[in-house]
Amino acid sequence: MKTKILFFISVITISVSAQKSHLDSIQAPKIPFEDIDMTWANGSDRRTEPTFKDLKFFTPSLMLDVNYTYSFNNPNDNTVVGSTALTRNNEITLSALHFGGDFEYKGARARVMTQFGTRSQVVPRNDVSPYKGQYQLANVYRYLSEAYAGYHINKWYGINIDAGLFMSYIGLNSFYQAENWEYQASFTSDNTPWFFNGIRCQIHPTKHLKIESWLVNGWQSYGRFNKMPGFGGNITWTPNSNLKMLTNNYYGTDAAGLPNRKRFHSDNSILVRYLNKPNSKKISKAAISFTADFGFEKGDGVNGFQKGDSINGPSQYFVSGMIYHRMWFAKNKFAWTIGGGVMTNPGRYLVLYPTGQASPLPNPNNPTQTEGAFPFSANPGDIFKGWDCSTNLDYMPNQSITFRVEFVHRSANVPYFAGAGGVTSQTGYSNVPLDPSWRPDLVKSESRLIFAMLFRL
Repeated sequence: MKTKILFFISVITISVSAQKSHLDSIQAPKIPFEDIDMTWANGSDRRTEPTFKDLKFFTPSLMLDVNYTYSFNNPNDNTVVGSTALTRNNEITLSALHFGGDFEYKGARARVMTQFGTRSQVVPRNDVSPYKGQYQLANVYRYLSEAYAGYHINKWYGINIDAGLFMSYIGLNSFYQAENWEYQASFTSDNTPWFFNGIRCQIHPTKHLKIESWLVNGWQSYGRFNKMPGFGGNITWTPNSNLKMLTNNYYGTDAAGLPNRKRFHSDNSILVRYLNKPNSKKISKAAISFTADFGFEKGDGVNGFQKGDSINGPSQYFVSGMIYHRMWFAKNKFAWTIGGGVMTNPGRYLVLYPTGQASPLPNPNNPTQTEGAFPFSANPGDIFKGWDCSTNLDYMPNQSITFRVEFVHRSANVPYFAGAGGVTSQTGYSNVPLDPSWRPDLVKSESRLIFAMLFRL
């Protein structure tokens, strides 16, 4: 009798355990891309596992980016022109300090990352929407790189609805240099958005597919230029750990005071890892990335891809591409990257204005300040063509730090980069009376060496 009772108790226990296990498997959230290794991909976190793993509601993050860049043009004011990654020549610079992390509690989620260092000055400078209205939006957002909150819906492989300031990832490169194969981004990445301000919805209908939509203030804009906001979205497909394909598309009105001028932009990338021998003391990994962008503005005096005429105005479009190849060595301790890109942008509506000439209006009350005094021409029909190439060597003793040395050459069809005379004044200082005959010294090409230390926890 005792044996029968023990048998029935065992059967009931096994049945209850099996039912509980079944319910847990039903209720357990499905995690997209959990079986995919993208630590090799350009624009991705290279760590195989997070530094902080067992914290329940908050995962902290810390990133530090220090560089020294040597310009062979040697401008007298040490100013870098046409870059969102670099600011100062021939100086040791704290480019970025980010700290913050991810919060999650019962489906509620948030991410906050601060932004200090020179990038907190450079990136907001490229958004002129704060000139509309008051409150100096550039300063309000200056020290935040990401700040959004949202909710996770446990449907399919997850649906995330977020609102706030979030990364765009148009142009393949990540805003965080520790995730990129190269330091100085090619024209394609540097002239497309690093951030959006608005709402996004990420849908993962399958394990390896993400469909994302955006409703944002505008193209890398804190504020809105006209009545219509910006619309866009991303589709990312990673069928396995060796292939990633994505497309980003955007539509909006981003010309100040020109509500009928519409902008369209399409950004498309393919990344392929064709070799993976992680324990090899020789070549341990090899991968290649291709990116192609095209877009246009049409209306209110410009004519998109169509040939210019006296009625609709000149052509105004953007076409660019870049290709990078990367090889890892010695069990992924070292890596070598080579690549570059080309860009053409009639109308210059996406070209970064040369530093010191980005302000739309000069300051007549302070004659020692040259910002805006000699604006870079960006009239409809103005031609801009550029190309760049770079190569670098990385030493990565562990997953938290990268030492990088990089050579970069960039060229344009018009004077654009800082020459020996700089872009500030005849002496290079902004607090001296300006010589009336002085003009910014812009040249058609530059070459530089970059030494960077990238730390991440």
